[in-house]
Amino acid sequence: MANAMITGWGKCMPEAVLSNHDLEQIVDTSDEWITTRTGIKERRISHAEVSDMSAVAGAHALAAAGKTAADLDLIIVGTCTGDSLIPSTASLVQAKLEAWQAGAFDVNAACSGFIYSLVIGSNMIAAGTHRTVLVIGAEKLHYHLDFTNRATAVLFGDGAGAVVLEATDEDVGLLASELGMDGSAASILCIPEHGTSGDRRNPDPRESGINMDGPEVFRRAVTTMGDASVRVLEKAGISLDDIGLLIPHQANVRIIDATARRLKLDPAKVMINIESYGNTSAATIPVALTEALESHRIEPGAIIVLAAFGAGLSWGAAVIRWGQRVEPLGTSAAALPPNNRSTMDLLAPNLEFFGHLASS
Repeated sequence: MANAMITGWGKCMPEAVLSNHDLEQIVDTSDEWITTRTGIKERRISHAEVSDMSAVAGAHALAAAGKTAADLDLIIVGTCTGDSLIPSTASLVQAKLEAWQAGAFDVNAACSGFIYSLVIGSNMIAAGTHRTVLVIGAEKLHYHLDFTNRATAVLFGDGAGAVVLEATDEDVGLLASELGMDGSAASILCIPEHGTSGDRRNPDPRESGINMDGPEVFRRAVTTMGDASVRVLEKAGISLDDIGLLIPHQANVRIIDATARRLKLDPAKVMINIESYGNTSAATIPVALTEALESHRIEPGAIIVLAAFGAGLSWGAAVIRWGQRVEPLGTSAAALPPNNRSTMDLLAPNLEFFGHLASS
């Protein structure tokens, strides 16, 4: 049975920055309020679509692996904010990369989407049905934000990250995983109007953006991410002392700190970049993984723990043994199309839409 080794990694973060000070001009909040409660200082706002960000991140991951799109036989995109319901975002990514030999599909597990996709891709390689898989986590969350709602406006941002999985006989890759869901509590984090259960002809402004019961999500995330991480380590036969790096979902720095305490980890073994990007849902872990490699925080053969919690309510945890290579084999010039609009211009449709609904 083949193992699935991560051989390439890449990210795509839009250039437009929305800082906490910018949000002070839109909603009743402050930099101090946001920073102390979430750890977030700024986030990115995309002028391009999820498929565009995915293709750029994917191109960088392929270059790092020394591969081309022609080598791919599968593309999996973890996203809950795809370009469209039909076709899948993955199909658009396939076309933009010109990966004509690859099958492609989306996975919607919200913030847990990358781990779900990574586990699926790894298991398909282990089953022998595929040999080179591109796994992407990407979101354009700002599209669904009511920026007059402080509870959600300060939390989310846009971006994409990707990895290439390749079949290998080496004892590396996914050692153990857990995918979970508690659908009985799905209503505490949702976008009710975007689906067949909503009324698109008479939208309710209270239901048209991301709705979240923050305290309840926080409580469940703190417990679930830490416990799931402990269980997958036990399943893999790995001790807490052997962890090289924890890469958690970047939702809230207090959730990350609680997960690290559950694993009794030194802060130096926890990857945190939430201050720069906020919560980018399925993109947070592949982006953080890429930046961990760029900053030389992953050593050859390291044990990496991934943990996430999101809407659904979904969760995922995985233990990975890294291979020997921690440097990219190549680079890519792939980039998003130029953006000639300011951050506030990019937010104008949201402000107009939710402002109109609120006043109607």
